Amino acid sequence: MILADKIIEERKKNGWSQEELADKLGVSRQAVSKWESAGSIPDLQRIIQLSELFEVSTDYLLREEITPEYTVPYIDTEVGTSKPIRRVSMEEANDFLDIKRKAAPLVANAVTMCITAPAPMIILAGLAESRKFKITETMSVAIGITFLLLMVAAAVFIFITCGGRASKMEYLEKESFETAYGVTGMVKERKSSYEAVFTRGIAIGVVLCILAVVPLIGIGIMFEEEEYIMVFFVALLLVLVGIGVNLIIRVSTVMDSYNALLQEGDFTESEKRVKEKLKVLPGAYWCIATAIYLGVSFWTGRWDISWIIWPVAGVLFPAVLGAAKLIVKDKG
Repeated sequence: MILADKIIEERKKNGWSQEELADKLGVSRQAVSKWESAGSIPDLQRIIQLSELFEVSTDYLLREEITPEYTVPYIDTEVGTSKPIRRVSMEEANDFLDIKRKAAPLVANAVTMCITAPAPMIILAGLAESRKFKITETMSVAIGITFLLLMVAAAVFIFITCGGRASKMEYLEKESFETAYGVTGMVKERKSSYEAVFTRGIAIGVVLCILAVVPLIGIGIMFEEEEYIMVFFVALLLVLVGIGVNLIIRVSTVMDSYNALLQEGDFTESEKRVKEKLKVLPGAYWCIATAIYLGVSFWTGRWDISWIIWPVAGVLFPAVLGAAKLIVKDKG
């Protein structure tokens, strides 16, 4: 048994995560990950520290012919149950990255469909209100809601389909795992080569979302009394925001797949525990937002302005999620 395997074995016996062992040694989690994947070897001082922490001899750690008499299953300290930790092979890692890469444009397009779905209804409602066109309010609402529901239904179909394809690999985003030799190096190399694309996509997407309101402001100044013209640019705002969000999701999905395999960013072990506790929050939040939108729209009949609920809900969601994470972390 090589040193890398012995470090893994002894860490599991003590029920420590890579992050916890790194804290005890005063090194980074990435350093521990490299030791365990045989990507590097700890120096003599660290080997002595490891022997003291694990209560084993340095001979045991360094000499491959010395093996333990038995092994102990990994203990999940969060739930207190015996749970063997998964080891991700190179093939599994590549499959996961391919699934996420193929899903990225599909999910991004589905989100854009949800964002732009109210656009026809907004345009028709504005035309009906202007009374310059032969469109009644009832007709505009009927056509608009039908289109909105069709778009949302198609988007939900895409979400469910993509989720089903990735379900067999979802443990990589939710559970602790170890990587086989060479996996970490491969992922880091691909992540490094993708960072320029990621930065560019985020930058363009954010700029589009910010500038989306500019045409609406300009037209509002020039055609202040022509409200039916304004609704076209409200719809344009949604389209531009949809494109911006599309770009952000495309690159973020791919980058998240790298971070998930490296257990970095939002995929550290502590973050995974927090996400597990908050897994019902996003669904509940958006159900409430949808209920408020439909309730206000049907109650007031102002479908032309009730769309503002969606961008407000979108801006509030990160704040709500962040506050919930802080509360969960404070409670331990």
